Amino acid sequence: MSRAIDGTKRKDHRKKILKIAKGYWGRRHSNYKVAKDAVAKALYDAYKDRRDKKGVFRTLWIARINAACRAQDLNYSRFIEGLDKAGVAIDRKLLSDLAVRDPAAFSAVVETAKAALKA
Repeated sequence: MSRAIDGTKRKDHRKKILKIAKGYWGRRHSNYKVAKDAVAKALYDAYKDRRDKKGVFRTLWIARINAACRAQDLNYSRFIEGLDKAGVAIDRKLLSDLAVRDPAAFSAVVETAKAALKA
């Protein structure tokens, strides 16, 4: 059986890859051989970075909480320890949001943690 060189499936697959590569620099957007490698790498990186993004945001939340805690004479690790002892179950995303948007409420949470550390 002969090999299909200009068949519909082959054309459609190449067209799909080149459509994804639209906007890439140089031959990456017009040459199938180069574009397929560029698209494979881009899709791999996109997949990986969607997972890495969660860790990046957690780092940001911790930095914000730490800055807000230090303004009240308490460091991050002692603050988290105090929350554990007090039995307060607020995640870091919410604590960060409180620190940025509602400093009064965050101060109340910090006072709760300080009280638990003293006891």
